[in-house]
Amino acid sequence: MLDRFKVPEEDRVYVQRDQIRVATEAIFQKVGMSPTDAEQSADVLVTNDMRGVETHGVSNMLRRYVADFMSGAQNAKAEPKVLRESKTMVHIDAHGALGITVGPTAMKRAIEKAREVGIGVATVINAGHLGGAGYHATLAANEGMLGHCMAGPGGNQMVPTFGAEPRLGTCPIAWAAPSGKEHPFLFDIASTQIAANKIALAKRTGAKLQPGWITGMDGEPILEPTDAPGPGDYYMLPFGGTRENGSHKGYGLGAMVDIWCNSLTGVGAGFITGGGGQWFAAYDIESWIGLDEFKSHVDDFLSGLKNTPPAKGHERVLYPGLSEGEETAKRTKEGIPYHREVIDWYKSIGSELAISLDLP
Repeated sequence: MLDRFKVPEEDRVYVQRDQIRVATEAIFQKVGMSPTDAEQSADVLVTNDMRGVETHGVSNMLRRYVADFMSGAQNAKAEPKVLRESKTMVHIDAHGALGITVGPTAMKRAIEKAREVGIGVATVINAGHLGGAGYHATLAANEGMLGHCMAGPGGNQMVPTFGAEPRLGTCPIAWAAPSGKEHPFLFDIASTQIAANKIALAKRTGAKLQPGWITGMDGEPILEPTDAPGPGDYYMLPFGGTRENGSHKGYGLGAMVDIWCNSLTGVGAGFITGGGGQWFAAYDIESWIGLDEFKSHVDDFLSGLKNTPPAKGHERVLYPGLSEGEETAKRTKEGIPYHREVIDWYKSIGSELAISLDLP
C-alpha cells in the first residue's frame, strides 16, 4: 500500500491479530451472526489487515457491516441455497448474507469441483460486500490451485472512458498462485484507478488524492492533487485515468467483470439492476503439471522479478503478493497498526452493544 494511505505513526495503536479477531467476532455475534459465520467473517477482515490491505479490513468495513445488519439491509442469519449445479459449477443464492460469509464457502465448493474435474466455478447472487477478492482467490492457492475471484457491484462509481456518468462499480478482480520458497503470487485490484475504500483511508489520514484518480460530478477528470471528497461528491476513473494513459483498458476489464458476474448469473447489468454477482474459480494445477514442479517454476519466475535491477530512484522491484507476504510476517511480530479512531469506534460500538472488548 502506498505510504500516503498508511496510518501516521503518531496515530497508531498496535493490536495483535487474535485480540482484534476476538473483538470482531464478538461484535458479529452480537448483531446476529452464528459463531461459525462470525469466525469466518472476522477471518476475512483481519487477514486483510494482516496483509496490509486496510481498505478491506476492520477499519473501513466493520462499521459498515454492523450498520447494515442493524438497519436490516443485510441478513445476519441468512441461509444460502444452491440454485443450479453441475460437475464443474455451482450457482448460489446468498439470500442477503455478506460476501465475507458466503464467499469462502463458494470458493471451497469451487475447489472441491476442481479436484474432481480440473476446474471448478461457483457464482453467488444476492450477497453483500465481498470483503476483498484477494482473500478468496488465496483460499484456492492455499489448496495447491490457481484461484480467481471477481465481483460486479452496481454501476454507480466508475465512469466509462469519455463518459459523464458512472455505469460500473469498482469491479474488483484477483488471481492467486501457490509458490514454494517465495511469498505466493497474489494480484488483487480494482478496475478503477484506486479502490473506493482508499478514499476513506485518505480522508482518515489527511492524504491528498493524486491527479487522474477521480472525476467531478460532471465526469471531468480532476487532474490536480485534491483532498479526499465526501460520499456523493465524485465519480471514479477506470485505471489508466484518461484515454491517453490507457483508461480504455480499465474500463474494458470492468465491463468484462460486470458481464461475467451479473449477466451470466441472471442478475442483469449492474447499472440497471444494482448488480452484486460474485465469481469464484479454482484450477487444479495437478491436472496440468505436478504441483512441486509448478511451484519451482513459479519460484524461478518470482525470484527473477524481484531481483530485476531497479530503475534510478527506486530501491527494488516488487511482484504481486510480495509486499502482502512481507507485511504479514511483520505484523505477526509487531501487531496491526490501527488508527486511534478505529479503536475508539470499537469501544463505542462495544458500549452500545453492551459487550466488553479487550483492546488497548
